[in-house]
Amino acid sequence: MDSDQSNRYRATMISTYSHDTSFLECLVRSSVTERSHDSSFLLQIRSGKAFVVNSRKRNGLILFKGYHAEFAGPGAAVGGDYDRDCRAVLPIGNLSLLEIESHEERKKAYLIRRQWIRLIGQITQNSSSSQRVQKIIDQFEQYFPPEVVADLPDEAFALLIGVLPQTACFVRRSDSDVNGKFNR
Repeated sequence: MDSDQSNRYRATMISTYSHDTSFLECLVRSSVTERSHDSSFLLQIRSGKAFVVNSRKRNGLILFKGYHAEFAGPGAAVGGDYDRDCRAVLPIGNLSLLEIESHEERKKAYLIRRQWIRLIGQITQNSSSSQRVQKIIDQFEQYFPPEVVADLPDEAFALLIGVLPQTACFVRRSDSDVNGKFNR
């Protein structure tokens, strides 16, 4: 009887597990006011053409992949073969993508993309998940206005730095509570 119950629970646990990450599309749509151009950015990126995030604007793009997210800031390459596995995108700021016209531009843009990936990688080296959340928020607030950062979903930060969304939510809420007390 005990082994029957054990098998029943095991079957239940297996049946509830899902590797489907289609929640990303819902996340992006529900967390940010639905914008039709988000899907056009995704189509551009999946097209196979390489673009560069306009380096003359404070803008960027969070690219949601299978089990993680990547940030492409100003000057970074997006699209091409590198991002064909992109499942959803979240534009930050007034996103402007420019076509890459020369081999030199492409090379420079991919080097900049690699720098953005390294920056996020340095943040993930911190063993404390709450410190990782705080560091990524601090970095984003250096590039974007605080109100723009505040509108980004907790799940986006979580997928960028490898923490649970609840951790990102907790750190962000406790940070805003502390700032609220000091600003009174």
